[in-house]
Amino acid sequence: MIEEDIETDQGDLRVDGRRPLELRRIHVRMGVFGQADGSAYIEHGKTKILAAVYGPHQPKGTGRSQLTKAIVNCQYSIAVFSFTSGERKRKPRGDRKSQERSLELRRAMEAIIHLELHPRSQIDIFVEVLQVDGSDYCASVNAATLALIDAGIPIKNYAIGCTITLVNSSYTDGGEEGGVGSGVLDANFIEECTPGVTLSIVALPEKNNDNVAKSSGLIVVAQGAGQRLHLSLLESLKQRALLGCQDIKTILDRAVRHHLTIHSLPSLCNVTLD
Repeated sequence: MIEEDIETDQGDLRVDGRRPLELRRIHVRMGVFGQADGSAYIEHGKTKILAAVYGPHQPKGTGRSQLTKAIVNCQYSIAVFSFTSGERKRKPRGDRKSQERSLELRRAMEAIIHLELHPRSQIDIFVEVLQVDGSDYCASVNAATLALIDAGIPIKNYAIGCTITLVNSSYTDGGEEGGVGSGVLDANFIEECTPGVTLSIVALPEKNNDNVAKSSGLIVVAQGAGQRLHLSLLESLKQRALLGCQDIKTILDRAVRHHLTIHSLPSLCNVTLD
């Protein structure tokens, strides 16, 4: 298990003791489900996600023999016991929220998989939210990405999800004119439920030539929840979320390297990854 804790020296403390731009502790395990071709378990704080990948395999149904690219099928579900507040979800899957998340997850996975390498094939990705404590969709994207890597499916880049939440402009950045709220990264359940707006970003983060994180990247999915967000704040929140995505990518990439080093053949253990 890999444990990473990103800390930044920014602003006031939040309800859980973190600074505004500090991520929760992230735990990662790969290859946790033997029956699947690839699997991963991830914790973002108390949010716990399990992802499993099956395929590529021959698609079911007729009329698919002429497919030039793989079909990606995603199922996003939330366990009935997942809410830490003691609530119970009536339907683990099939409701409107689960269907929307499944579609958004498929869009993110299609953006990183080399679909053309698997014609006349289907890749199934199943995500189960075991415990909800904020940012569960973004954590699910991260878990699905790791499961694809564990399955040995070639990908173009990591798809990384991170949330940025503006909570009543409570956390301010003195460097911004007028003390505009800067937002908090990787919101927990309490912060998501407070009056404000949460922006969920799924991106393919980039680095510059010096291998330093850039505040840019291809955004695959962006969704907002809560109150209205003034357009003047959108760009700054987006850039902060992209930097958070880059920090998460660094953690996940380190976990992947650790996993491959342990489970690779002895002759491959000394191979340097780019």
